[in-house]
Amino acid sequence: MPKPPTAARGRRVAAPAPPPPAPRRRRFSLPASRYLHRPLVAPGGPDPSSAPASARLAVVLGSSIAGIGIATYLTLVHYTSVVPLTCPSTGAVNCGTVLASPESYLLGIPVAVLGLVYFVVVLVSALPALWRSPNPLVAPARLALAVGGIGFVCYLVYTELYEIGKICLWCTGVHILTFVIFVAVVTGWDEMTSFARGQTAGN
Repeated sequence: MPKPPTAARGRRVAAPAPPPPAPRRRRFSLPASRYLHRPLVAPGGPDPSSAPASARLAVVLGSSIAGIGIATYLTLVHYTSVVPLTCPSTGAVNCGTVLASPESYLLGIPVAVLGLVYFVVVLVSALPALWRSPNPLVAPARLALAVGGIGFVCYLVYTELYEIGKICLWCTGVHILTFVIFVAVVTGWDEMTSFARGQTAGN
């Protein structure tokens, strides 16, 4: 058998080259930083529980609690003899005359009792869960409550000045608290309705 040429002797036959690897498909991904700084929002709108504390909310809550205290005191004075009425009884200031007058009743109900009910309802409506409620009917109901309260206060002030002719200091305190609640509710309209607007936008 003939031998291969001398130049070809000693050469190692090269193995065939492997096929090139298939190109890898790149997966689409977003940087993690985009998720770290993204706020968590409820599907239906902003989360009311995450809202910061409101100064108007604190004012309405504090005024309601103070009003409940005064109205409770006047109610006890009206129905019992155990709790004495502490108030000047000379001159233009005379709480006893005002509280014993026919104008201190409305439909047979003492005004002190009506004031107690009013402040309790205002307190409930000013609880954080209802103050930040996304229900669109809550804020108008609270506004109507505040307007009705200040309207009734105007009537009571008129009766004290022009019909009874005496002023009750405890009643004046209730009037001031009602006015403070009215101002806080009216000036906080945008704040109270913001959660309902956010819920509507989210839907």
